[in-house]
Amino acid sequence: MGALLRSEDLEAGKTRKPCADPVRVMIVDDSLTVRTVFSRMIKQETDMRIVATATTAEGALAELAVAKPHVMMLDLEMPGMGGLEALPKIMAAAPDTKVLVISSLTADGAEATVKALSLGAADTMLKPRPGGFNEDYKANLLGKIRALKGIKPEEKAKVVPATPVKRRAAKAPQVVAIGASTGGIHALNLFLRQVPKNFDLPILITQHLPASFIPVFAKQMEMAAGREAVLADEGVEIERGKIYIAPGHGHMVVRKTAGRLVTALAYHPVKSGCTPSVDPMFETLAEACDGHVAGVLLSGMGRDGTDGAHSIVSAGGSIYAQDADTCAVWGMPRAVTELGLATAVLPPAELADKLLAGAGAAAWQ
Repeated sequence: MGALLRSEDLEAGKTRKPCADPVRVMIVDDSLTVRTVFSRMIKQETDMRIVATATTAEGALAELAVAKPHVMMLDLEMPGMGGLEALPKIMAAAPDTKVLVISSLTADGAEATVKALSLGAADTMLKPRPGGFNEDYKANLLGKIRALKGIKPEEKAKVVPATPVKRRAAKAPQVVAIGASTGGIHALNLFLRQVPKNFDLPILITQHLPASFIPVFAKQMEMAAGREAVLADEGVEIERGKIYIAPGHGHMVVRKTAGRLVTALAYHPVKSGCTPSVDPMFETLAEACDGHVAGVLLSGMGRDGTDGAHSIVSAGGSIYAQDADTCAVWGMPRAVTELGLATAVLPPAELADKLLAGAGAAAWQ
């Protein structure tokens, strides 16, 4: 167990009284510097506790049963098994542990990270360059860790309506628009693989990701859906049978020009603070398509997409939300569910079936 540092060692010297139910964090990284910096950040928080660290994936797997972390910070590039190979084993051994991938800035790092997210890792943080461990980075990291602890099952039961509000869309969709964030890539894969090839409505996707990850993400969505994926840009025509992906540096918006739907890019600040944001995509689609839109909100923290969902429903469209039990973070879907905007609240694959059943003949070749 030389590769491991147990919680009692890490907690030594801590003077502030811990909270009653702290977030249990495990750090898995072969870099002593990275482990030390992350440990210092987390140890300063009274609502967090480091329960173990490991320098290898093998060491992390050996410690899981004892450490029982809520959140594991996992480096993918380590000697031995490596984080990507270990991830399915980690998830099988500790299904309630949320994995936060710590990604390098390289192209290989982006590809490995998006693969990890598709396998079920909940979220990612870029490993900063030297000097990049600043207060903004710390705030972002701690916010993700707190969100990933999630809501207890008994709390979910209190906030989920026993019978979610059912809505029947007055207008058949001309387009499907999907918004996702933390945990969303895994959910997107499950959703898209359930959509048959002869369903040819265009699918627009806004996923919160670093800009450098978007090209890799687009290729993965193309493989999952079995149809061409196009990065949104100014004046790109939206065609049936294709997927359109929001770039990482701006919001994907939609306009109607000479009877054709085209994508455009917007850069204005939004309420959620996200770039890209789901709200501008939903809001502009509701107007451009006169409500003929099926909007989908998958796993993610915060409330991005809520205002846009209002626009879609008000214009006669429909909103589908992922359920609490299958979300890494039930934030974005929760907001529309509690407001009664959701036509259905289900796991991703079942959500796809429900949307397909409600899409009608216009969705098929």
